[in-house]
Amino acid sequence: MSIIKVKKTPSKKPRSKQPRDYKKEHKYDSQAHVKKKRANRNLARRRAERAGLVKKGDGKDVHHVNGNALDKNGKTKVVSASTNRSYRRTPTGRKVNRRA
Repeated sequence: MSIIKVKKTPSKKPRSKQPRDYKKEHKYDSQAHVKKKRANRNLARRRAERAGLVKKGDGKDVHHVNGNALDKNGKTKVVSASTNRSYRRTPTGRKVNRRA
């Protein structure tokens, strides 16, 4: 009989996090320009749902092609959520492709 050794993966140490400041988040999220952006993002999503391009829980995002969420009638396209969340950055933190 042979003994099989099982390797244990090193456990990840929990990161020390600051507790969330909900009051600060609420103050930011209730600003007029933030509300407009959110409303326009939701509008774009609803339009794509009506057109049959996306469904709830499908892992897709509605991407504003010009990068401006305040543009109600701007061009949008459906992309995967992971693609839409971030873009390649330069060493200084700017987007490599500014149109993305």
